[in-house]
Amino acid sequence: MRAMIVDDEAPARSELRFLLEETGRLDSIAEASSAREAVEQMMESRADVLFLDIHMPKTSGMQLAEALHKLKNPPAIIFVTAYSEYALEAFGVNAVDYLMKPVESDRLNQALDKVQARSKPQAQSRSTVERIPVVKSGRKVLVPIDQIRYIEAKDDYSCIYTDNDRYLSTISLAKLEQKLVSNGFFRVHRGYIVNLEYVEDVEVVSSGILQLGVNGIEGKKISVSRRRVVALKRALGL
Repeated sequence: MRAMIVDDEAPARSELRFLLEETGRLDSIAEASSAREAVEQMMESRADVLFLDIHMPKTSGMQLAEALHKLKNPPAIIFVTAYSEYALEAFGVNAVDYLMKPVESDRLNQALDKVQARSKPQAQSRSTVERIPVVKSGRKVLVPIDQIRYIEAKDDYSCIYTDNDRYLSTISLAKLEQKLVSNGFFRVHRGYIVNLEYVEDVEVVSSGILQLGVNGIEGKKISVSRRRVVALKRALGL
């Protein structure tokens, strides 16, 4: 999930960035100091969720939200403000949540939960992603997703591992993540997606780094990115 913080005050952006990084639930966090800068950045790289301040010079956060609300596929909006009186107006533009400054970690995680829950109906249904097309010995093969143990990035391609075979997919890891996240898969590292159903052990190695053992794959340990540890533990119920 890609986020953007839109606030004209640099200290406020820095504080929120720190809290968001602590959640370990975001792939990228961009920053913009104005509504205009936010729009310019979104023209080049889409954001899935915007954390919007309301009071900003020239175009306010509310005006930006109203404009984005008219798009066919607008980003999720979470207002982050010191003013409570705009809450009703915020939900009029279909905002996901309304956070009061200073933001608390628990409330921030609740807001992210709402964003993820809201995105599920828009995701592809299980019937459209029950099998992944791969290449094996020069021919196309369809691999059932419930047989996939983990997926590893290989340049612009992906290597898909089952308990007894390995396949090459021309679909990037990022696109596979979008297809599989609602089916129990988790991006533990920029280079790996793991089927949580097959995680059989979690080991803490030096400096607090986590490594995962995968059922059916002997001798393979998958490292977990530090910023994804918290979210992974939550997903595994640890």
